[in-house]
Amino acid sequence: MAILKLNEIKQMDEKTSSGKLKELRNELISINAQVAMGSLPENPGKIKEIRKTIARILTINRLKEGENKV
Repeated sequence: MAILKLNEIKQMDEKTSSGKLKELRNELISINAQVAMGSLPENPGKIKEIRKTIARILTINRLKEGENKV
């Protein structure tokens, strides 16, 4: 059920990954706004999956930065 798989994230360039990161954050904000207003999201498990995918993207980006410094 992963939104993006690890291999897909690793193959992305910096511009694509930052765009996808921005898109996922906006989606998370909209879902959290729905929850705050009292309505139930269509898929409650999607919140957790989006958060995990954001963390994966940030982790891979940080690892790529470390490789470039050395």
